[in-house]
Amino acid sequence: MTLTATAKAASPPPSGPAAAPQSAVRRAWRAFSPYAYIAPFFTLFAAFGLFPLLYTAFVSLYRVELQTPGDMEWRGLGNYTALFTDEFFWTSLRNTFTIGVLSTVPQLAMALGLAHLLNYKLRGRTFIRTAILLPYATSVAAATLVFAQLFGRDFGLINYVLGLVGFDPVDWQTGTVASQIAVSSIVIWRWTGYNALIYLAGMQSIPSELYEAAEVDGASRWRQFLHVTLPGLRPTIVFTTVVSTIGATQLFGEPLLFEGSISGGISHQYQTLGLYMYEQGWGFFHLGRAAAIAWVMFVLILLLVGVNALIARRRSRKEAGR
Repeated sequence: MTLTATAKAASPPPSGPAAAPQSAVRRAWRAFSPYAYIAPFFTLFAAFGLFPLLYTAFVSLYRVELQTPGDMEWRGLGNYTALFTDEFFWTSLRNTFTIGVLSTVPQLAMALGLAHLLNYKLRGRTFIRTAILLPYATSVAAATLVFAQLFGRDFGLINYVLGLVGFDPVDWQTGTVASQIAVSSIVIWRWTGYNALIYLAGMQSIPSELYEAAEVDGASRWRQFLHVTLPGLRPTIVFTTVVSTIGATQLFGEPLLFEGSISGGISHQYQTLGLYMYEQGWGFFHLGRAAAIAWVMFVLILLLVGVNALIARRRSRKEAGR
């Protein structure tokens, strides 16, 4: 028995026609197993990302009403032409750009300053980092409702403080500039801490030897910030700018809940593209036109991201040529 077992163990693996199917299966598995591992992601992306995008483009070519979604009438580019002749579309586009600038520029500037301060050794840095992230974790509905009370015309805290220093009350919900500043302040409050932590992570990845060399050369902290921190943070700044631009283009919750109106005020003074799309689709029941607005927003985001990438590439080329 022992000799037989030893002979079986020492015998070579099966070869010939019987081993050919096994080797073929193994080769096939090695070739296709990577695709099997990533298949769940692409399946979910196709179902919840690609299909809605393509179906929205399909619906934008038809007249579709919310009450009768099965009745579709071919319009071609009619929804787009009607969109571009609507003055409220251009008003919402202008408001989106204005609110985006009012919220993005101060937000990123303040986040950069906070990150620069937190990059130094301060007492309670962990607590401060946690505290500045709390607005991001707060519900947009709760934050907007609180800010709507703060910017109240008659009993708001902001007007009360302005009255203490001699200013007249401001109607934050009726005035065009005032309402856009109020909505922008909500966005700034929610996202400044989030971007500050992203900048802080980028700053901590900059080699400390660069700061030590700059300090040996006699550079002040401001000089170090300009010539060491900002160049090292350029990819992070481009990332936050792109993400903030996308968020500003899709702004919806803050202007909707600020006054509770889908028209963005009595004169559409702070109606964004997101609100305009919601008004057309769920206010006037024009799903075809709402789909056209969604695709216009998608193309607009692509253009803005492309412009940001082009500007960043040109700056990097100029610095590489120096």
